[in-house]
This record gives sequence, structure tokens and C-alpha cells, in this order.
Amino acid sequence: MIEIELPDGSKMSVEAGISGLDVAGKISEGLAKNALAVAFNGKLQDVYTPLTTSGTLSIITSKNKEGLEILRHTASHIMAQAVQKLYPHAQVTIGPVVENGFYYDFDGLDIKLEDLATIEKKMAEIVAADYPIRRKMMKRDEAEAFFLKRGEKYKAEIIRDLPAEIQEVSLYEQGDYVDLCRGPHLPSTGKLGKAFKLMKLAGAYWRGDNKNKMLTRIYGTAFFNEKDLKAYLTMLEEAEKRDHRKLGREMDLFHFEEYAPGDVFWHPRGWTFFQTLINYMRKRQQAAGYVEINTPQIMDKSLWETSGHWNWYRENMFTTTVEEKTFAIKPMNCPGGVLTFKQGITSYRDLPQRIAEFGRVHRYEASGALHGLMRVRAFTQDDAHIFCTPEQFKEECQKVVRFMLDIYKDFGLTDVSIKLSTRPDERIGTDEIWDMLEKGLAEALTDMGYKYTINPGDGAFYGPKLDFKLHDAIGREWQLGTLQADLNLPERFDVSYIGEDGQKHRPIMLHRALFGSLERFSGVFIEHCAGHFPFWLAPVQVMVMPITSEQDEYVKQIVHKLQVAGIRAESDLRNEKIGYKIREHSLKKIPVLLVVGKKEQADQTVTIRQLGSEKQEVKPLADVIKQFKFDSRFPSVEYED
Repeated sequence: MIEIELPDGSKMSVEAGISGLDVAGKISEGLAKNALAVAFNGKLQDVYTPLTTSGTLSIITSKNKEGLEILRHTASHIMAQAVQKLYPHAQVTIGPVVENGFYYDFDGLDIKLEDLATIEKKMAEIVAADYPIRRKMMKRDEAEAFFLKRGEKYKAEIIRDLPAEIQEVSLYEQGDYVDLCRGPHLPSTGKLGKAFKLMKLAGAYWRGDNKNKMLTRIYGTAFFNEKDLKAYLTMLEEAEKRDHRKLGREMDLFHFEEYAPGDVFWHPRGWTFFQTLINYMRKRQQAAGYVEINTPQIMDKSLWETSGHWNWYRENMFTTTVEEKTFAIKPMNCPGGVLTFKQGITSYRDLPQRIAEFGRVHRYEASGALHGLMRVRAFTQDDAHIFCTPEQFKEECQKVVRFMLDIYKDFGLTDVSIKLSTRPDERIGTDEIWDMLEKGLAEALTDMGYKYTINPGDGAFYGPKLDFKLHDAIGREWQLGTLQADLNLPERFDVSYIGEDGQKHRPIMLHRALFGSLERFSGVFIEHCAGHFPFWLAPVQVMVMPITSEQDEYVKQIVHKLQVAGIRAESDLRNEKIGYKIREHSLKKIPVLLVVGKKEQADQTVTIRQLGSEKQEVKPLADVIKQFKFDSRFPSVEYED
């Protein structure tokens, strides 16, 4: 007999070899019916796997996050089975679960987008057949020979490349389809149901290496019910309308060129928007006690060896050789911030020091991973490096957290979750340092009443961090700001301050970026607000238009007065109908349109039309300028009236 402990703390004695499904049946018939997998001693496994030792057991159903991942994993296998039935010469390679769905890569598959409907139909037949899905173990050499005999060289290669200590692999069978997989999977194909859809085709290199063969990747998604699937597809439609690349073209903000992959060509309006973001952050940081610096773009290899980036980040760095010396274009701003702090002698009375830099960095990203402003090779970070004493550590962390959340609030980004990313396997520094920093970050949050989740092993190589995840207007999650704690770089660069005892001490270094990457933040915010920028942030705040050319001079006077008042205003004096102009500038998301005719000119008034509203109102020009001047102010910044 073995003892099984359930999530509620209750225990039951059962015979060794019983399955998780049978345990679920002992609890209730309904639970057994809804069981998709089990977690035994924290490890996911199939419902049919025998339980041979005592331990903790929880039943995975559609209510668990893991349940959806298992559903999608099984969906990828059912898709692969459908593809092989329809295209027998296609070879199955790798098919994991990804965010919001799954994919599978195939060799020898030449299909078009319209063929996905045929594959979906075949998947539905496999679901209707309700094949049992069963796991079996096989010795690795037998498994390799098994797949080679079937002509599946990719599966055989995966087995051949496994670590030597792995002598047995798991295979999954459903009907006449067999796949190499760790699992777990649904009990049968029928459990997938009807709420699945194949989304798109893409090319992908085998194992992500551009030296290998290009494969055909099919993306799909699956949910437990058609209501959730429909909601997801509706969200995708809305996301397509909000695509920052599309809006960037329509609003004349930026573009990209093959001459500079992953680097942005900002247009005048886009650059105005970008600089307004920087100016806003600069004002906020000045009020919060930050000073601003600027450090070199290109620095000697030896600096990056000292920082550790050369060993840990070399493959992502751009380098150049001059006068037989190797230099790197900076991928991070931190070493420059350290060297700046290190100048002169610092007393404990001078701490904390909050040193900000709008630093432009370059990091290599594979060309296939580049995605508009969201994933680039050159970008600007609103970095800051805070040097503080251990006694100031927690308070400084809390100030950064409050500051960051207040910044996001100004952009309407209020749905924020926080993750504590802990030490990775490959890192620098002692466990004692990591223990102290991880504990300090956790306590800083709990003392403020903020909840967080652990993201194990995802810290930087030099220290743990807090990652701030934001949800946009249509529910998507984005990683933006970070707060990283670091005692390792101060050690490596021999940074110190003079303590109250007159001795040298190591400061704690906090790495902090609020927007994160300004380019990425720009893309996220454009999609969040669908291009409808708040008045203070819009690159062109006001467009002034005459009804006829007789009002051209009055329009020019209005624009001049607005610009003198610090308002970003332009005029449209083209010989076009006013309705055409209104539609065009509305498409470009200009927040305020001013229209003037004979009456407005005579009365020194303007007709105001707000973006997204059919309502019009007539106001005296002087009142309008006063209001716009007030609306142009940065939020959360104090002004003297």
C-alpha cells in the first residue's frame, strides 16, 4: 500500500500501481470524467501512469493552467497525425506549445494557407475517432532504429543527440500515429473537442539554425470551449487593427529598411513622439532626484570582460576591430554607469546616487525574430543605476516600484503584475550574495503589500530582478520595466564608498529601466491606445484648416499663436474639400482639428472637432489656446501657474 496526499491535505491509502485516474474515481465520478492529467510530487504525468510510491497528488482538469497547455500539446500531435495522413511524405520534426497556442514543423510539406482547412477537417475526424493516447517506454537505440525504419530521420536525430545518461525515451501512440514525446497528453483524442483552429504558415530552420534546412511551420491554437476560441479570434482581429507597424505607416511615424535590419527610421512626427517620451521621463526623474549622464557607444573588449558580458553575452554583441584592438558596441549601459560613479571618492553621506541615462544599445537578434518596434537590434533604454548602502536597499527598491507604477498610470497602463526572477544556473557571484538580494527584493514588495510570483532561474547573470508585466487594452501581456539588484558588478569593478567608520564598503547597485526599451514601449503603447495618443503626447496636437483659401492668413495666424504657446500645431492649406481633409487627418489620429470659415475669422473663433467625436463646438481662439496650453502639460509633473 502507498499513501497519497491530496491538495486539501487529506490522505488515502491505495494499492501500489494504481493510476491517477483511478484515484480521481475514488474521489468522485465527475472528477475522473474531467481528469486530463495528474501532478504527482509536483511532476506532470498522464492519468494512466501507475503510482508506485507515496506522494502528493493533484488532478489536472480544464480549470488548471497546466490543463490548457496539455490540451494544446495534444492538439499539436493531432495536427501532425492529420498532416501525415494527408501528406504521407511529410516528415514530422518538433511541435511545442507556445504562448496562446502551438506549432509543428514539417519537412517535405508544400502547402498553401487555404490547405489549413483540409487539415482541420482531418483533425476533426481524428478527434471524433477518440483514439486512446498511450505512453510507452523504449530503449533509445531501439527508438532510433524504430524511427529510421519509418523514414523519420528528424526524430532519430533528436534521439541520437540526447545526453548519454538518457537510455530510455517515451513514445506516444494514438491510432496508427506514433510520436517521440515527453508528454503528458490528454487521455484520448476525443478530449480535444471542437475548439481548435489552425492559424498561419511560416518558414523555420531546423533547430533554429540558418545553416539547416528550411521547414514548414503550422501554427494553431486550441481552447476548452468555442466561446473562448471565439473570444481569442476576436482579440486577434482587434490586435490586427492595432498593429503598430500598420498604424506607424498610417500616422507617418516610422519605417524600416533592409539596409539597417532591426533599426528604426523615425519620421519627423514619430521622432517628436519619441522625444516627448524622453522629455516626460526626464522631468519625472529630475523631480525624483535623478541626475543624467551620457556614456560612450563603443568601448574596449576589456571593459566587457571585467563586467562579465564578454563571457555571458558575447553572441549577442556587435564588435569591431580598430588598430588591432577589439571594441564592442555597448549592449548594456551598466558598465558606463559604474565607471561614472567610480570617479572620485564617495562618502556614505552622498548615497543614494540615482544616475540616469537614455542610452542607445545594440544587441544581435536573429533576423527571423525581428518584429517592428517590439524586437529590434538597436534601441534606447531609459536606464538608471542607483548606488546605495545595504541599509538603503529596501527603501530604494520601494521608491523605484512606486515610481514605475506611477509612470505606467500616466499612460493608462494600470493592470500590472510583478515577477521575481531568481538566480539562473549560469551566474556570477556567491550564493550568499544571491540569497541577500533575492530576499531584499521579496521583502521590499511584501512590505508594500504587493503580490508577486516567482520566475525561477530567469534573473540576470549578475543579480535577481523584478519584471513588470503589463496588460494592454485587449488583454495581452507585455514585459516592459525591470528592477535588478546587483552586488557583483560593484565587486568586479572594485566600486566602493567611504562608510561612517572611515572604511571602504561595497554599495549595492540597482539597475532600473521603467519604459525598458523606448522603442518597444512605443510599439506597445501605440497598440494599447490604437494610435489615439493623449493630447500631451501626440506629435501633432492640432491641425488647423480653412474652409476656403480666403481664411489662409487667419489659419497661419492661429498656427503661429499655438506654436508660440508651445502647442504642436500644423496647417493644411491644400485646395481640397474640408471633408476629405478631416477624414485624412482623423486617419493619422491627430487629436484636435480646428476648422475656420468666414464667420470664425470675423469673430476670432475656431470650430473644434475632437478625434473620435462627431460633436463640434465653437470657441474664442484665446480660450482655446489657454486650454490647449494646459492640456499640453506632462501628467504628474508640477507646474507653476
